[in-house]
Amino acid sequence: MEKIEKVLASGNTHSTVNRAPELQRGEFGVYDLTLSAPGVETIELIGTEPHPTAEQLFAGAWSACYTTVFGMAASLKKVALPLDYSVDVKGNIGQTATAWFLGAQFTIRVPGLSTEVVESIARLAHQICPYSKSVRGNIEIVTNIVTV
Repeated sequence: MEKIEKVLASGNTHSTVNRAPELQRGEFGVYDLTLSAPGVETIELIGTEPHPTAEQLFAGAWSACYTTVFGMAASLKKVALPLDYSVDVKGNIGQTATAWFLGAQFTIRVPGLSTEVVESIARLAHQICPYSKSVRGNIEIVTNIVTV
């Protein structure tokens, strides 16, 4: 698998399960996008630009799916997640020499749990998530864990 040497464009997303709709979200020039699927919790993409890039759409769809699956993976491991857990995905498109590649950076925030527990849940979620499965071995994925 090739790694991107030069990032040309990125799309950033922040996904969390919205349990407090009265909280202010978004900023000037952005909006909140709500995604849902039958039988799962609604996922909010907070602060999406009005004209998203392809990288943002890819990162947003992956983030919404992965955030839901992360909760499922925690349940399978019998771990209670805090209500404020979230997943940020940065989708990159870039070059190595003359070739073009995609890449992704995940930042998973789960306050109060140990890094080892969150890493274990994250690995299981990547095994379950359809987006993660579809790119496995094809793009570089970096996962950062934040537990404070």
